[in-house]
Parts: sequence; structure tokens; C-alpha cells
Amino acid sequence: MKPATLPMLPLAAFPPPPTAPAGHRPYYVQQLAAHAAQFPGVSAPHAHDFYLLLYITRGSGTHTIDLQKYSLQPGALFFLAPGQVHGWALSDDAAGYIVFFEAEFYQRRYAAGRLQGYPFFDARHAPVCYLPTPANAVAPLLDQLWREVAPPAEPDDEVVAAYLFLMLELAARHYPAAPAPEAALGGQQVRAFSALLNQHFRHEKTVAYYAEQLSVTPNHLTAICRRVVGHPARDLILARVMAEAQRLLRLAASPVAEVAAALGYDDASYFSRAFKKHVGSTPEAFRRQR
Repeated sequence: MKPATLPMLPLAAFPPPPTAPAGHRPYYVQQLAAHAAQFPGVSAPHAHDFYLLLYITRGSGTHTIDLQKYSLQPGALFFLAPGQVHGWALSDDAAGYIVFFEAEFYQRRYAAGRLQGYPFFDARHAPVCYLPTPANAVAPLLDQLWREVAPPAEPDDEVVAAYLFLMLELAARHYPAAPAPEAALGGQQVRAFSALLNQHFRHEKTVAYYAEQLSVTPNHLTAICRRVVGHPARDLILARVMAEAQRLLRLAASPVAEVAAALGYDDASYFSRAFKKHVGSTPEAFRRQR
């Protein structure tokens, strides 16, 4: 079986409702509950080739971005740049808004450097800020933006772009001060580790390999992961492998031995034992639970 790669989803993977006006849109705006129901697979780790905003109005859960886990709570506003890996676990009552947009859509109207200059799209900074609820300037703008694009409306791209620009500008005002240099460096190293891990986890599962690629010692990588993420590098490697194992078992009918081979395991029995220890059930039992 050909090894599956981490999904890199384009904007076209999220079409508007059938009742929306025809034609390509360089943006996507939806209420979170409707989005999660229509695209349940996005809870698993994946990346996008566009920018993303996620705002939570109700509910709880976690949002994992580049290996780091953040709290989903009312007032949380998340920002993702193209290529960042994320997944989430939402409570049943989670609500809010999600916005996607292509860089060109913003850059046709506003300075390109402005988009890259927002601190929340900089890998050195945290991809979330927690706004006061219920009163903050961003929430009503998101609601108005959704109403602008929701069927049967025929959205005006200039109005959508203006809402987007204003939200980003206001969010930048609320964004916390830059972290201390040491904390920023640790976050950068963990994000670099995350990027390498997503490329090589199927065949490279040792801390020593990733430490060498990052020009640090295995002990340093373990310590920085424990400090920034709360788990040692070894556990993060295993968690990434097992997340992919669960994705493959859900999506494919291939024998467990082929899934194990695709993830770099020569011994399917060893893979099954590792899977059960990590997930709590055998691969076969997990697949029956789909």
C-alpha cells in the first residue's frame, strides 16, 4: 500500500452550500457547527494552503496546532498560516465561526507585507488570543461577515475583504505582547520539529534523528518539547504515528499488516501491540468502531 501523506487541503475542498451562487470564491465563511457537521474529517491532523481564522462563541475542547494543544473556549480566536498542521476535539455544543481566505484575496486590496506582518501569523508567536466575552469588537464583525456570504445572499468581494481586513487589524490590537526571546526560540524549535515529524514520521521514529536534523542534542529536544508542549519528544513521535494509524484504519480497508508497513513497521504484531497500548484497543477492534 502506498504510504498516505498528511492531507494538505485546498480551498476547493470546502465548497459553499449548493444554494450559494455559482463560481469560485477565494474565501469560505461558515458557522462552526455547520462546518464540523459537513466536514467531520477535519478533526484529524491536516494542513491547508490558505489562511484560517477560528472564533469560538460556545462550548469547549482542544485545538492542536503544530503539536501544541490550546484550549477551545468562548472568546478564543485562532489564526493559522498556510502549511500549519492542526486538528481539534470539539464538545457537542461547540459553536462559533470559521473563515478561510487565500493570500491573493487579501493582497489584491491591501499591502502584501501587512498580511505577513500580523504577529499571529508569525511562527514565533502563539496562534491564538483569548478575547473578552461577550463584548469584543471581533465577534459582531464575524457575525456580519457570515450574513454577508450566507445563502441566498450574493456576497460582494469588496465588502468581504473589508470585513476581513478590519477583523485582522482589531485582532492585532488585542494580541498579547511578544514572548520573551527564550520562549520564542523554544516555540520555533518545537514548530520545526513538528514540520520534520510530519515529513518523516513513517520511517524515522527516534528522537536522535530529529535532534540531528535540528542541530540540537536529543536531551535538549526532549527538554524543550516537555517545556513547551508538556510531553517529551518520544511521546510526540509516537502520538503522530498513531494519529496517522487511526486515520488509515478509518479510511482504508487494507489489512492491518499493510497499514503497519505503510507506517514503517516490519512486524505487524509489534505495531498492533503498540497501537493497543496507545489507543486502548487493537487495530481490528478500532476499525469495527468506525
